[in-house]
Amino acid sequence: MSGEGRPDAAPLEAAGLTVGIVAARWHHEITDRMVGRAEAAVRECGAAAVTVRVAGSLEIPVVAQALARRCDAVVALGTVIRGETAHFEYVCDSVTSGLTRVSLDESTPVGNGVLTCDNLDQAIDRSGVPGGHEDKGYEAALAAVETALLLRDLKARDAGDLP
Repeated sequence: MSGEGRPDAAPLEAAGLTVGIVAARWHHEITDRMVGRAEAAVRECGAAAVTVRVAGSLEIPVVAQALARRCDAVVALGTVIRGETAHFEYVCDSVTSGLTRVSLDESTPVGNGVLTCDNLDQAIDRSGVPGGHEDKGYEAALAAVETALLLRDLKARDAGDLP
């Protein structure tokens, strides 16, 4: 969890964009913080946010897909903490594959802020708490907005509006 190589997390100019945020209710003490940070990032960019909650991380991809059909970008937020069974691997693989599929199938960027941690302390440290090492809700939102802006620019180029 070094964060080494992480790009700068600075707001962008994204007026007119709508960002869907889907967050799991599991580990709400962590996801609530990440939702607040993602909403702050979207606001700071001048975009609009639509936030919805789902039961758990496995439900995130299908709702992310519905949001991707209505929004310019989507942010997926959840917390999966390793337990004593293989369930952790199944959930993490399913969510990651599902979000990648949504992004590609819908041509809509999905910022993946689903934490996959060995323990609760790691998750808290990555959730954007003051003094924590990472701010995954904020970072996932900025990544989604930045990619949506890039896709918008590429479409404009295809239309001949840009060189």
